Amino acid sequence: MTGTSDRFNAFLDVPQAPVLNAETGSLARLRLAVKDIYDVAGYKTGCGNPAKAASAETATRTAPAIQILLDAGARFVGKTQTDELAFSLMGQNAHSPHPINPAAPDRVTGGSSSGSAVAVAGMLADIAIGSDTGGSIRAPASFCGLIGLRTTHGLISLDGAMKLAPSLDTFGWFAPDIDVYETVAKLLIGEDAHRGQLKRPVALDWLDSLPTGPDEAAEYQRMRRRAGTALGLIAKAGPLSFSSDELYWCFRKIQAFEAWQEHGAWIASGDRGLGPGVKERFEFGATISASDYAAEIERRDAFRQELGVLLGTDGILVLPTVPGAAPLASGSHDELLAYRERALMLLCLSGLSGFPQITLPIGTVDGAPFGLSLLGPAGSDLALIRLGRRVLDTAGTKD
Repeated sequence: MTGTSDRFNAFLDVPQAPVLNAETGSLARLRLAVKDIYDVAGYKTGCGNPAKAASAETATRTAPAIQILLDAGARFVGKTQTDELAFSLMGQNAHSPHPINPAAPDRVTGGSSSGSAVAVAGMLADIAIGSDTGGSIRAPASFCGLIGLRTTHGLISLDGAMKLAPSLDTFGWFAPDIDVYETVAKLLIGEDAHRGQLKRPVALDWLDSLPTGPDEAAEYQRMRRRAGTALGLIAKAGPLSFSSDELYWCFRKIQAFEAWQEHGAWIASGDRGLGPGVKERFEFGATISASDYAAEIERRDAFRQELGVLLGTDGILVLPTVPGAAPLASGSHDELLAYRERALMLLCLSGLSGFPQITLPIGTVDGAPFGLSLLGPAGSDLALIRLGRRVLDTAGTKD
């Protein structure tokens, strides 16, 4: 990184190159960090894999969405760690020193945007770019006590970024407060495509049951009450036609199939040294047939339509971002895997629907952050940020 000590292992240890930015603009004097799946002119894009980094050409053009921020005055301070090929949720890349969670040093940071979340949580950057395919903005934000928005799918350009699962990949970012977060959003989004007023909060029983234990459940209910104070009475919605298992496997199969289509030929052409977990997820993708993938796409389309009807033009789904605080970094492989699978049951709704979801840092469990989420209709990204501000502004009220 440039100009400061990286005590949290957030940044890549690579030679620094000058990156031009505007002298003035709405982001002037703010430090910008970028996940190492995005092209930044003068740098290789290594994607968290040494073999990929060794063969990469130095980028001659910065990804357009990143360039918008540079042109608004943001100052580039370095590339951040990512989980290998962005295909993990815990922030533990087998090839690098693991980033340290500034908010809970004994717990994982979350991935795959691990370094970016840590850079902001550790006050090493004011804005840090990540991505969200399966939860890689929302989970690290919840784990590290940050705001994080999974944007409407396709809303912000991913030109100049590594693809993982294109029908699920989205652009995202972290910032230390809602003011900076909204400033970035306005630069990248402009105006919301969605015109309805979000005023009807709803919840689903099966989502509310996913916190991992009594302390997590109690804290989620406290956060829900806080959201209700800000947004109004949260109504119970009728059950969906899809079970949590169906949606989980629909997401897993679509993601894995598309990831293998993007990277399978490269992986199969030599020893790529894939770390544990990542290797098995790619291998799973190789087993999914085109007909199975097509069936899951059909299921996804039906779910998207049903969730769209539930939300209409004015609905907001309230849910826990993840099942609780971040898992302990010392947890076993099986313990981390079990948490990941439970988390994906919450995280997959936004991914499958393509609808935006914001996580807000208003809870704690055992002294570690735990986020509450609001999920809105397609194109309601800026409206969700404004609602998030309202919820955050209730932080001093009595629960």
